Amino acid sequence: MSVLLDSDVVIEILRSRDQAILSQWQSLASTSEVILFSPITAAEVWGGARSNEQGATSRFFSHIACVPADYVIGQLAGGFLRQFSKSHGLKIADALIAATAVQQKAALWTRNRKHYPMPELSFYA
Repeated sequence: MSVLLDSDVVIEILRSRDQAILSQWQSLASTSEVILFSPITAAEVWGGARSNEQGATSRFFSHIACVPADYVIGQLAGGFLRQFSKSHGLKIADALIAATAVQQKAALWTRNRKHYPMPELSFYA
């Protein structure tokens, strides 16, 4: 199994604000699970990174794998947008993250499950 990290979880890990998430992260990081992130997550995290967090952010991302956004992910995300943008307010960043998780057959670790109404999506934690 692989796990795709959403931006909100990465931020909580980097800022050490939520003990439950930190505990889950330590458990996950000590397994053989493949831990992934999307370039969308990297952009969102780096967009809000404080200057004193840049070293830790670089180190964090260097230890997990980035899944490149490709045509298949874009096509799948477009379908999600068509299906859920009006009914659920789905935005392009979340559509791309969901499509990445589905395409990779990865469980998505997010604190915002309501942002991801796709029935084919599985969740971690």
